[in-house]
Amino acid sequence: MTKFRTGFIKNFDELAITPNRKIALEIMEAGYNAISTEKVIDAYIYLVGNILSIKEKEFDLSKFKNIKIVGFGKSSCDAALALERILGDRISGGVVIGLEKVDTKYIETFAGTHPRPSEANVEAGRKIYELIEKSTEEDLIIVLVSGGGSALLCYPESEYKQGAKLYDAFLGSGKTINQINTVRKHLSLLKGGGLTKMAYPATVVGLIFSDVPGDLFDSVASGPTYKDRSTINDAKQIILNNNLGEFDLIETTKEDKYFEKVYNFILVSNKIAVKAMEKKAKEFDLKVNIASTDLYDVIDKALERIFILKKDNSVVLAAGEPSIQVKDKSGKGGRSLHMGLSVIKKKLIDDDSLFISFASDGMDNSDRAGAIVDKSTIEKIEKLDLNVNDYLERFDSYNIFEKSGDLINTGPTGVNVSDLMILLTKK
Repeated sequence: MTKFRTGFIKNFDELAITPNRKIALEIMEAGYNAISTEKVIDAYIYLVGNILSIKEKEFDLSKFKNIKIVGFGKSSCDAALALERILGDRISGGVVIGLEKVDTKYIETFAGTHPRPSEANVEAGRKIYELIEKSTEEDLIIVLVSGGGSALLCYPESEYKQGAKLYDAFLGSGKTINQINTVRKHLSLLKGGGLTKMAYPATVVGLIFSDVPGDLFDSVASGPTYKDRSTINDAKQIILNNNLGEFDLIETTKEDKYFEKVYNFILVSNKIAVKAMEKKAKEFDLKVNIASTDLYDVIDKALERIFILKKDNSVVLAAGEPSIQVKDKSGKGGRSLHMGLSVIKKKLIDDDSLFISFASDGMDNSDRAGAIVDKSTIEKIEKLDLNVNDYLERFDSYNIFEKSGDLINTGPTGVNVSDLMILLTKK
């Protein structure tokens, strides 16, 4: 009888043609499993009687008249479904926007657009606003915050038009996500702590699925449940320094009273994924070096930081969002695929090594998570007489790896914790 794999990587068997490839893909799977939305919800949140436990904090649901759930980001719809299984008909209403609708009973779900916001995003944002704006002290509002939420959470309508303009201007700048999110906070009524102001005086619980490298959790989905540390002048300075154009900015919520009954819980981050990958690598008796979980460097510098740690019988792990200036938008593929192709150009791979950079959401600005790069990848590209420099210059890494047959197919994973990197060296 044929045994079918049920992991995240759909083309695992087709890619695992060498022992090293199989090991690297197993490590990759371990990272995905550690940040699976459903598994994380089940691990950290449970209900006994009227007591809802989230990590080590308890909430007595008998004290609340209404339980409302709102959410935005790539993990939010799956998280909403998992919460419904826990809370059931205790939920009095909810609105969640992700990339795809899910079959929920008590929470209305929306499919929005990412990375550019649209009218669909505004519609969901309006429903979220209307659900929470008249909340009272008797309300508990659970907020599902995940990567992609900066584009998906959008209100008022003026924000979506300015948000799309801002994203296009930033795309060619090579600046970090934290900088674009600083500006986004000052375009919105809900970001930068605005949501908690609208929900006041309700109790607010933020469940954070972080996609931001480092511990900058107030930047996830542009911080709707965090007091914003930036000012309108900070946003103006970023716009001016990068020549981004003109925007109608607003100041974010600064009054402490709006945050007195706000509880944020970090459920997922790239550190959790890297820790699980490290554990799996050690099961193969490999030494593990972690280059960084806060990798914002330009791609060449990021690769240098990873490959300088390369040793026999070892794995180097890293996570982050290396910066890239996209000068030609005609190509296909994102940071991870471009990084993989850069490894080939720099001749960093030898007979015993293998490199994977992959998008944790399974979509590296395309329908693939990333690509596997080893000696066989290079041989196939050479045999096909494909010009690596040409594909790099056109930012068209997807198509060269499609031709070589080395793209990794996970489909949308429903999770997002930045990009993850694996450098395996084993004789």
